[in-house]
Amino acid sequence: MNKRINFEDTIFILNVRIRMIRDLLQLDTDTGLFLHQTMKDLEFINSMLDMLSEKFLTNIKFMDRETEADNLSDAEWQFSQIVNEVSNSSSPFSPVLLSESQVWIDKFKKDSAKRQKQIEEANIPIGQAVKEPLVSNAELNGLLSGE
Repeated sequence: MNKRINFEDTIFILNVRIRMIRDLLQLDTDTGLFLHQTMKDLEFINSMLDMLSEKFLTNIKFMDRETEADNLSDAEWQFSQIVNEVSNSSSPFSPVLLSESQVWIDKFKKDSAKRQKQIEEANIPIGQAVKEPLVSNAELNGLLSGE
Protein backbone atom coordinates (compact mmCIF):
# COMPACT_ATOMS: atom_id res chain seq x y z
CA MET A 1 0.00 0.00 0.00
CA ASN A 2 1.21 3.51 -0.74
CA LYS A 3 2.69 5.42 2.17
CA ARG A 4 0.95 8.60 1.03
CA ILE A 5 -2.82 8.41 1.01
CA ASN A 6 -4.93 10.72 -1.08
CA PHE A 7 -7.57 11.56 1.52
CA GLU A 8 -9.87 13.39 -0.86
CA ASP A 9 -10.07 10.55 -3.39
CA THR A 10 -10.32 7.85 -0.73
CA ILE A 11 -13.15 9.65 1.05
CA PHE A 12 -14.90 10.19 -2.28
CA ILE A 13 -14.79 6.43 -2.97
CA LEU A 14 -16.08 5.63 0.52
CA ASN A 15 -18.96 8.06 0.04
CA VAL A 16 -19.83 6.39 -3.28
CA ARG A 17 -19.93 3.01 -1.53
CA ILE A 18 -22.17 4.46 1.18
CA ARG A 19 -24.53 5.87 -1.48
CA MET A 20 -24.59 2.43 -3.12
CA ILE A 21 -25.80 0.89 0.15
CA ARG A 22 -28.34 3.70 0.55
CA ASP A 23 -29.64 2.99 -2.98
CA LEU A 24 -29.92 -0.71 -2.14
CA LEU A 25 -32.15 0.20 0.81
CA GLN A 26 -34.46 2.10 -1.54
CA LEU A 27 -34.85 -0.68 -4.10
CA ASP A 28 -37.28 -3.56 -3.95
CA THR A 29 -34.81 -6.44 -3.75
CA ASP A 30 -34.47 -9.67 -1.82
CA THR A 31 -32.36 -8.20 0.98
CA GLY A 32 -31.42 -11.68 2.19
CA LEU A 33 -29.33 -12.00 -0.96
CA PHE A 34 -27.47 -8.77 -0.18
CA LEU A 35 -27.11 -8.90 3.60
CA HIS A 36 -23.76 -10.69 3.70
CA GLN A 37 -22.14 -8.43 1.09
CA THR A 38 -23.61 -5.28 2.67
CA MET A 39 -22.14 -6.26 6.03
CA LYS A 40 -18.77 -6.84 4.34
CA ASP A 41 -19.05 -3.43 2.66
CA LEU A 42 -19.85 -1.77 5.99
CA GLU A 43 -16.92 -3.57 7.59
CA PHE A 44 -14.62 -2.38 4.79
CA ILE A 45 -15.81 1.22 5.09
CA ASN A 46 -15.42 1.07 8.87
CA SER A 47 -11.84 -0.21 8.57
CA MET A 48 -10.97 2.45 5.98
CA LEU A 49 -12.37 5.20 8.21
CA ASP A 50 -10.30 3.77 11.08
CA MET A 51 -7.16 3.94 8.97
CA LEU A 52 -7.89 7.45 7.67
CA SER A 53 -8.69 8.72 11.16
CA GLU A 54 -5.50 7.23 12.54
CA LYS A 55 -3.42 8.82 9.77
CA PHE A 56 -5.16 12.16 10.31
CA LEU A 57 -4.75 12.10 14.10
CA THR A 58 -1.08 11.09 14.04
CA ASN A 59 -0.03 13.68 11.47
CA ILE A 60 -0.56 17.14 12.95
CA LYS A 61 1.27 18.79 10.03
CA PHE A 62 -1.34 17.88 7.42
CA MET A 63 -1.64 20.40 4.65
CA ASP A 64 -5.22 21.70 4.65
CA ARG A 65 -5.81 19.97 7.99
CA GLU A 66 -9.10 21.76 8.58
CA THR A 67 -10.45 20.79 5.15
CA GLU A 68 -9.39 17.18 5.62
CA ALA A 69 -11.01 17.14 9.06
CA ASP A 70 -14.25 18.43 7.55
CA ASN A 71 -14.15 15.81 4.77
CA LEU A 72 -13.36 13.03 7.20
CA SER A 73 -16.07 14.18 9.61
CA ASP A 74 -18.60 14.29 6.78
CA ALA A 75 -17.68 10.77 5.64
CA GLU A 76 -17.92 9.58 9.23
CA TRP A 77 -21.35 11.18 9.55
CA GLN A 78 -22.49 9.55 6.29
CA PHE A 79 -21.26 6.20 7.59
CA SER A 80 -23.06 6.56 10.91
CA GLN A 81 -26.26 7.48 9.07
CA ILE A 82 -26.12 4.46 6.76
CA VAL A 83 -25.41 2.13 9.69
CA ASN A 84 -28.49 3.55 11.41
CA GLU A 85 -30.54 3.14 8.23
CA VAL A 86 -29.46 -0.49 7.81
CA SER A 87 -30.34 -1.32 11.42
CA ASN A 88 -33.56 0.72 11.54
CA SER A 89 -36.71 -1.30 12.11
CA SER A 90 -38.13 0.04 8.83
CA SER A 91 -35.05 -1.10 6.92
CA PRO A 92 -35.55 -3.90 4.39
CA PHE A 93 -32.72 -5.66 6.25
CA SER A 94 -34.47 -5.70 9.62
CA PRO A 95 -36.30 -9.02 9.05
CA VAL A 96 -33.09 -10.75 7.95
CA LEU A 97 -30.59 -9.17 10.36
CA LEU A 98 -29.04 -11.97 12.31
CA SER A 99 -27.83 -11.58 15.88
CA GLU A 100 -24.23 -11.70 14.63
CA SER A 101 -25.03 -8.94 12.15
CA GLN A 102 -26.47 -6.84 14.97
CA VAL A 103 -23.21 -7.30 16.90
CA TRP A 104 -21.35 -5.88 13.89
CA ILE A 105 -23.83 -3.01 13.55
CA ASP A 106 -23.32 -2.14 17.23
CA LYS A 107 -19.54 -2.25 16.73
CA PHE A 108 -19.78 0.05 13.70
CA LYS A 109 -21.88 2.55 15.67
CA LYS A 110 -19.43 2.52 18.57
CA ASP A 111 -16.38 2.86 16.30
CA SER A 112 -17.98 5.71 14.38
CA ALA A 113 -18.90 7.66 17.51
CA LYS A 114 -15.35 7.22 18.85
CA ARG A 115 -13.77 8.45 15.60
CA GLN A 116 -16.14 11.42 15.35
CA LYS A 117 -15.17 12.51 18.86
CA GLN A 118 -11.45 12.09 18.18
CA ILE A 119 -11.60 14.06 14.93
CA GLU A 120 -13.61 16.82 16.56
CA GLU A 121 -11.18 17.08 19.48
CA ALA A 122 -8.13 17.02 17.21
CA ASN A 123 -9.40 19.78 14.96
CA ILE A 124 -9.94 22.73 17.26
CA PRO A 125 -10.02 25.83 15.03
CA ILE A 126 -6.98 28.06 15.48
CA GLY A 127 -9.07 30.96 16.78
CA GLN A 128 -10.40 28.80 19.61
CA ALA A 129 -7.14 27.12 20.56
CA VAL A 130 -5.44 28.31 23.71
CA LYS A 131 -2.16 29.73 22.54
CA GLU A 132 0.87 29.57 24.77
CA PRO A 133 3.03 32.67 24.56
CA LEU A 134 6.34 32.22 22.82
CA VAL A 135 8.01 34.23 25.57
CA SER A 136 6.84 33.93 29.17
CA ASN A 137 5.99 37.04 31.19
CA ALA A 138 9.13 36.57 33.30
CA GLU A 139 11.31 36.32 30.18
CA LEU A 140 9.60 39.37 28.66
CA ASN A 141 10.16 41.42 31.82
CA GLY A 142 13.80 40.32 31.89
CA LEU A 143 14.28 41.31 28.26
CA LEU A 144 12.60 44.69 28.69
CA SER A 145 14.48 45.56 31.84
CA GLY A 146 17.81 44.65 30.30
CA GLU A 147 18.64 41.83 32.71
